[in-house]
This record gives sequence, structure tokens and C-alpha cells, in this order.
Amino acid sequence: MSDKDSSTAKSYLDSAIAQGQSALGSLTGSTGDKTEASARKDQAASEKESSHSVGKLGPLNVSPSGGVSTDDPNRTEGSWNQTLGSAKESVGGLVGSESMKKEGAQQNAEGKGQEAQGQLSDFGSGVSGRVKGAVGGMAAGVTGDREKEEEMRMKHDDAKTKQRSAEADVQKQADA
Repeated sequence: MSDKDSSTAKSYLDSAIAQGQSALGSLTGSTGDKTEASARKDQAASEKESSHSVGKLGPLNVSPSGGVSTDDPNRTEGSWNQTLGSAKESVGGLVGSESMKKEGAQQNAEGKGQEAQGQLSDFGSGVSGRVKGAVGGMAAGVTGDREKEEEMRMKHDDAKTKQRSAEADVQKQADA
């Protein structure tokens, strides 16, 4: 990854440097060090937020680093089954059909499980792909194969997008 890319690790490093710089500024009374530390801390927070952001359009996910991924089909199908199940529950309640309500509740529950299975699959393949991309990129860097290094960087970024998308969906459900 280049220096321009957002990175959680880089954000943690910048945050630690900012803390040290702030402490130095407090000890020496230097407002310049304190100001620079504050700016670095803000930059670190922005880098961390950027490294976790994902744009989503249906099953397509895009990250600021250019990574692109698609959701596991179970995520989309599970979400759809939840929607249909909820609709059946509502209609069953309106028309007084206990069997339709029960069928809707079952479809909704199955959809939740199916979506969770897809999220878990995307998270796992995202983590795995990031590791493979990082290791492959380092190996290509050592051998001087710039084309392979770029290919592995893109593999890493696409996998990171897949992982972050699954994380964002799980968090959104937890917040609901």
C-alpha cells in the first residue's frame, strides 16, 4: 500500500505519535508542538474512519482505496427473505391468518440466518484475501516484480472492502 492509502495501522501509529508530541509540548510548554499534535491526532482519526468506510449500492461495495467487491449471494437473498417474511406476517395479521403470520415469521427468521451466513462468509474471505494480498505483495516487492506487487495490492484492497462491508452491515444491524 502506498503512503496515500488509508490504513488502520497507520492511523494508530499517527495517534501514538500525536500523544507523544502532545506530552512533549506539555512538558516544554511549546504551543507549536501541541498544535501539531492536535493536527496529527485529527489526521489519524480521519485515516481510521476512511480505512473503515465502504460505499454500497445493492450487492456492490467500493472503498476509498479503490477496492471493489460483491456481497455473498446469501446476504442479498437473506435480506430479501426477511422482507418477504415481514410482509407475510403483516398481511397475515391484517387478514387474520395465523398460518400466514407463522409462515412469515419463519421465513423472516430463516432470512436472518441466511444473511448472517453470507456476512460470515464475506468476513472470512475478506480477512483471508487481505492476508494473501499482503504476503504476496511483500514477496513480489522483495523479488522486484512491480506488476505482481500491484496485483497483490489490489487483491488486498478488494478483500478489505469485502471485510469492511460485512462489518458495516453487522454493525448497522446491532445499532438497529
